[in-house]
Amino acid sequence: MYKNNGYQGSSLFNSSNRVAANVYQSASDVKEYLLLKDENVRLIRENAMLHNLLKQGYMATPLTQYIKKDTLYKQQYTYVSAKAVNSSINKRSNYITINIGSDQGVQRYMAIVNSDGAVGYVKDVSKNFASVMSLLHKDAGVNCKLKIDGSYGPLIWDGADYRYCLLTDIPTHARMRKGDTVITSELSGIFPEGINVGTIDTSYRKQNQNFYTARVKLIVDFKKLNHVFVIKNKFKIEKDSLENYSQVQSDK
Repeated sequence: MYKNNGYQGSSLFNSSNRVAANVYQSASDVKEYLLLKDENVRLIRENAMLHNLLKQGYMATPLTQYIKKDTLYKQQYTYVSAKAVNSSINKRSNYITINIGSDQGVQRYMAIVNSDGAVGYVKDVSKNFASVMSLLHKDAGVNCKLKIDGSYGPLIWDGADYRYCLLTDIPTHARMRKGDTVITSELSGIFPEGINVGTIDTSYRKQNQNFYTARVKLIVDFKKLNHVFVIKNKFKIEKDSLENYSQVQSDK
C-alpha cells in the first residue's frame, strides 16, 4: 500500500518524518541538558580570563626615563574561578566555603567576588578549600566609597537583612542620593578599586554626629551564591612588607 498508493504512501512518509524529527529533537534536548555543566564550566573559565584583562587589574607605573608623562601598565590582580560549596546568611558571622585552597595558590585576605560584585575575603585556608568571611559578617568592615563623590567609610553588617549593609562614617559634606553606586576602595588593602558593592537606599545622621550612615542595598544576592572568583594581588606581599617595616621604624 505504501508503494502503490500515492496518498497513503505520502501520509506514512510524512508521519514517519514527524516521528523521527520528534525523536531527534528529544535526543538533542537531552544532550544539551547533559552538556550544561561543561558549558557552565567553560563560561566560568572564560569570565576569569576576561577579568584578568580588565584595566582595574593593572597598576599604572610612571616612566620618567624617556617621556615625563608616559605610563607602563603592570598586571596587579589575577582572577581564579571557584565554586561556593557552603554558605550562611542568617548569622551575625557568616562564612562561605569555596572549593579551592592553598594547593591552588589561595591565601588569607584574598578578595572574593562574583560576576555581580564584592562577596568577601578569605579568612582561613586548607589544601583544597578556603573559608571566606562574607560581607554579611559583623567583623568584615571592608572600606568602600561613593562612586560619584569619592567619600569613603567602612561597610558593616548589622545582622538585620542579608540584602543590606551599612556604609558608615561618611562626612556630612558628601554628595549622596538614593540610587548612588557604592564601590570598593583600594584603601581596604584587599579589593581592587571599583568593584561594585551596591546602591544607596537611605541615609541618616544621628544627633551630635558629624557623619552620615547609609543603608546600602547589596548587588550580590548571597542567597543564590554559586560561582565566584578569587582575586590574587601580585604586589600584596611587597606592599605589606614595606608598610610593616615603616611601622617598626616609626615605633623605635
